[in-house]
Amino acid sequence: MVFTSLVNYIRARGPDEFWRKRQIFKLAAHYVGRRRNCYSIAIKNVHRALVYSTKGRKLKKLDMGDLWNCRVRAGCEEHGIDYYTFRESLARENIMLNRKALSELACWEPYTFQSLAEIAKQRASNDGLNCLNRIENKDRIVSRMLKNKK
Repeated sequence: MVFTSLVNYIRARGPDEFWRKRQIFKLAAHYVGRRRNCYSIAIKNVHRALVYSTKGRKLKKLDMGDLWNCRVRAGCEEHGIDYYTFRESLARENIMLNRKALSELACWEPYTFQSLAEIAKQRASNDGLNCLNRIENKDRIVSRMLKNKK
């Protein structure tokens, strides 16, 4: 493109504007109506969506952490040990499993989690941790995979 005057050169925005707009329109391709076709409306909605997705990634991490804690606490309650005592006893036994791994064991491998709870109980009693939470009425907690042997 050849420009005879500086004014025409300044007015021509060149290929950069095309690719910038194309990127916004690609991100807005699934929108409906003018949110999809009109650049000034599409850019606002795309920026808002990007902000929400950034917040959503952080909230997803928090939600998953809460889910893992809930599962491990339920498993600990099922086997009659306090959550903090369980984690402290496992750390003293050099069993370094994170919350995700413990929650997977509590949910899908109940016998493995039961053996971890027994190890934690034994270590807590040896170290004098008196936080063992014995559940007196075991009939109120029903496991879907383990059967209480009486």
